[in-house]
Amino acid sequence: MPQSTARQKPATAPLNAKALLAWYDRHARTLPWRTAPADRARGVRPDPYRVWLSEIMLQQTTVATVGDYFHRFTTRWPDVAALANAPLDDVLVEWAGLGYYARARNLHACAVKVATELGGVFPATSDGLQALPGIGPYTAAAISAICHDERIAVVDGNVDRVIARYIALDVPVREDKPRVRTEVQRAVPERAGDFAQAMMDLGATLCAPRAASCMLCPLQAGCMGFASGRPTDFPVKPVKAERPTRFGHAFVLTRPDGAVWLQQRPEKGLLAKMTEVPGSHWDHQPGEPAFPLKGNWQNKGRVIHVFTHFRLELDVWHLQLTGDMAGSDGWWSAPENLGNEALPSLFRKVLAMSGIDELPDPAAE
Repeated sequence: MPQSTARQKPATAPLNAKALLAWYDRHARTLPWRTAPADRARGVRPDPYRVWLSEIMLQQTTVATVGDYFHRFTTRWPDVAALANAPLDDVLVEWAGLGYYARARNLHACAVKVATELGGVFPATSDGLQALPGIGPYTAAAISAICHDERIAVVDGNVDRVIARYIALDVPVREDKPRVRTEVQRAVPERAGDFAQAMMDLGATLCAPRAASCMLCPLQAGCMGFASGRPTDFPVKPVKAERPTRFGHAFVLTRPDGAVWLQQRPEKGLLAKMTEVPGSHWDHQPGEPAFPLKGNWQNKGRVIHVFTHFRLELDVWHLQLTGDMAGSDGWWSAPENLGNEALPSLFRKVLAMSGIDELPDPAAE
């Protein structure tokens, strides 16, 4: 663990916001939801709808992954009223593959509230935004700062890393989040939105997880991590808790014409209201399959999928039916329609394991 007196002796100077903004004006990333600093200087205001949508999508997801989803969403639903009027099932279909599906349900609920109760206008303050579904303190701060220059600290994973290096934080970030937030807050200038995005860009480019391009960094002069000669020792890595494993079975039923039997998951819980194939409970110990129908079931292998809090191992079984599924809750989906189903990555993997290859490659959950 790096040794430092940073907790007893705070950084001697706040972040140099002026130098950081000068760097951002020259090197800001071009992102589809962002108003460029030159445009912002000319008075162009960021669109709260696009900023909100991007921030929800970027939770637990990379910029590279979000780009295509953001384009599809804004093409199909260009404003909050359009999204509010969309059926939730359509939103879930478009979200499929992004993971953390409660975000999609909250996204739709938030759009409905803004469109029907707030006249289509997002609140301008962090406090007001936090009253909306799915918007927590970080997302509220990001929207209010970027769209309205509210002088509030915006601290994501990239900013955590920048600050941990800047002050040579000698404990894992999660153990001293108030210190990190204080360091950001005391530096926030009038250009709060550009400052927030500059900090994010710095962490995504120069002050990256495995490399620190200190000679190009606008904050080098005050950085205690740089002064230590070992900036990538920070942030201190936390001890990871062991992720438990659960086990289960997935049952893929097909017809001779290639259609696949699908059903909807329960309204609450993990992957709520998403589409799935029939399956067992996910237990802490492996168990024998309880097949939903009699037949010559073929074992197709095992899918391993990692969720945030546990690792899942699913044995995949396949049966081709010659009859129907009368009396069962679900539907047959033709091969050419599978890409339009709200199938999360897990069940796309299951279908791929069964030899159904009409689906795109599953994205990371």
